[in-house]
Amino acid sequence: MTTTTRSVREPGEPGRPARPAVRPGACERRRTAAPASPVRRVRALLVHRAGRVLLPLAVAALVLVPLALALPGAGSWPAALAVDLSGPLGRAGDWIIDNRDGHPLFLYFFGHVSNTVVVSVRAVYVVLLAAGWTGVTALAGLVAWRLAGVRLAVTCVAAFAACGLLGMWVPTMQTLALMTVAVAAAVVVGALLGLAAGLSPRTGRALRPVLDTMQVLPAFAYLLPMVLVFGIGVPAAVLATVVYAAPPMARLTALGLRGADAGVLEASASLGATGRQRLLTARLPLALPKLMLGVNQAVMTALSMAVIASVIGAGGLGDRVYQALASVDVGAALAAGIPIVLLAVVLDRTADAAGRRLGTDRVDPDEQHLLRRVFAGWYGRLLTVLAAVAVAVAGRMLGTSLWPASWTVPIAEPVNRVVAWMTDHLYSGVPVVGGTAQWAAGFTGWVLDPLRSGLQAMPWWLVLLLVAALGLLAGTWRSALTAVLAMAAIGVLGVWEPSLDTLSQVIAAVAVTLGLGFAIAVGAARSARAQRLLRPVLDVCQTMPQFVYLIPVVALFGVGRAPAAAAAVVYALPAVVRITVQGLAEVNPAALESARSLGATRSQQLWQVQLPLARPALLLAVNQAVVLVLAVVIIGGLVGGGALGYEVVLGLAQGDLATGLVAGAAIVCLGLMLDRVTQPAKEA
Repeated sequence: MTTTTRSVREPGEPGRPARPAVRPGACERRRTAAPASPVRRVRALLVHRAGRVLLPLAVAALVLVPLALALPGAGSWPAALAVDLSGPLGRAGDWIIDNRDGHPLFLYFFGHVSNTVVVSVRAVYVVLLAAGWTGVTALAGLVAWRLAGVRLAVTCVAAFAACGLLGMWVPTMQTLALMTVAVAAAVVVGALLGLAAGLSPRTGRALRPVLDTMQVLPAFAYLLPMVLVFGIGVPAAVLATVVYAAPPMARLTALGLRGADAGVLEASASLGATGRQRLLTARLPLALPKLMLGVNQAVMTALSMAVIASVIGAGGLGDRVYQALASVDVGAALAAGIPIVLLAVVLDRTADAAGRRLGTDRVDPDEQHLLRRVFAGWYGRLLTVLAAVAVAVAGRMLGTSLWPASWTVPIAEPVNRVVAWMTDHLYSGVPVVGGTAQWAAGFTGWVLDPLRSGLQAMPWWLVLLLVAALGLLAGTWRSALTAVLAMAAIGVLGVWEPSLDTLSQVIAAVAVTLGLGFAIAVGAARSARAQRLLRPVLDVCQTMPQFVYLIPVVALFGVGRAPAAAAAVVYALPAVVRITVQGLAEVNPAALESARSLGATRSQQLWQVQLPLARPALLLAVNQAVVLVLAVVIIGGLVGGGALGYEVVLGLAQGDLATGLVAGAAIVCLGLMLDRVTQPAKEA
């Protein structure tokens, strides 16, 4: 095969006349001679990162600066742009109170719901009291043994025994009864919402902002509308707990259904299975680990809320803590706080063991020892219940249904003596370091007060511009717009200055949390022994409800904004440490080996390899620190934190729907803004 080559005639060769030569650069000048249209210029600007940041900021400045000139003021939000909701909300609250006993909606709907909740909680509580401390402890130990073995069984038995030794058996059973009903309802509601969101993308998109709002809304904000509708007591506490605990279950259920293996679903459809059969035989079994994780999260969230719901008459352990904090009785608060922590650990470990057991393959009965084979299968479950009943009957025959008073160990007085000694010797007057009172006063005077004054003195339009800039640097213009609108909504609600006060506390606490958390995580990531030592401490700290963290900070620092910030730091620190350690551990070993081969020191490996590669985990740690700190700063209103937390507590104490709901809505907007300026980096 031959190939022909077309000859190219040089200019000046005989034949047809050559084309005139084109001077170099003439085409380029011809192409660039026509001016670019404004649309093209904007499009070219948006291609660059700087353009994506500066152009929306310029648009925001063009909108906000004329508003600032038309509505002059120092740093406060202009009154002309605020909306007073106290009148409509006050009238709505008065209407609810006036019609709660006679309107058909309350008589034939909310009344039946309230009665159902009361009967359910009372039935569970009666069963627990009838079983006695022997039956409850035996059942907890046997269930834990069947799920995870002897170690968890001993932990559960020791935890319930400690509750009795501290003299808190009856309050523990009250909290457990409320928890049982609330978790069951939250799991059912959350599973149904998650089922709808997981099977229908449109429903999932519609539910997402609702679930976001429900998870950002502080616990106190749920209590006020429940009290108005159901009154003070168990029904309001249970339903507030259900609403607070259902979103994690819904999110994880939807995530599990959407993440089901497409190949398995396609194989099931090819065999002629209907949609219902595919759901029951393929989707739900594949999503079972996520469902059990959702149950675990619902349990822990419900316990946290059930403790806080003691403010509206839920009773139980939370009521003991609340009454002790109100009288600054640290010993009594600790005596009730320890059972809360133990109950949280037991419920967390048991739910986690149940999830892991369902997610693993069944063990061959021939490979199990005799006792395991006896308690295996459905008859094993029946045998577990019968054994617990037998122990309960034996305990009642011996007359020990309640924990014997002679077996209690009072710790309130010794703890209060220790607190008094700490107050006398550590609160002030400590050589060189001063004391905890000086630390709190210094943190307030040198950090919190200047930060609050600076934010409140800043022009409102400049605050919005800074929020827009942070949103653009962290993510996209959509996230920046959401953050700006959320911050503007705070001003429209008329709580601009209290919100900036809360924001100052959050910023200070987050800075301390990230500094301590990153330092601890870097040290732990370099030592396997340090990780083993930290793991149980982090586990316990992450299972403790928010309410409990107020006890030690009140003992050490008294009341005020600094103790609230300290409690927020302690509460958020475990999550930051755990996420950062995990991110550093997942750095590609090949990258580290390459850096070592080039002679990099450990410090250079950390700053130039590990931290840049762990950036997604670090950003997630920042986001979690912001969310967790905000939650505890709000609860800090109980110990003198002031700002929005105090507004929520005041509205709840006085039954003022306008004050409580406006402050709660402002907290939601503040949380949404903080979430958008820290989380959306993955969307960029």
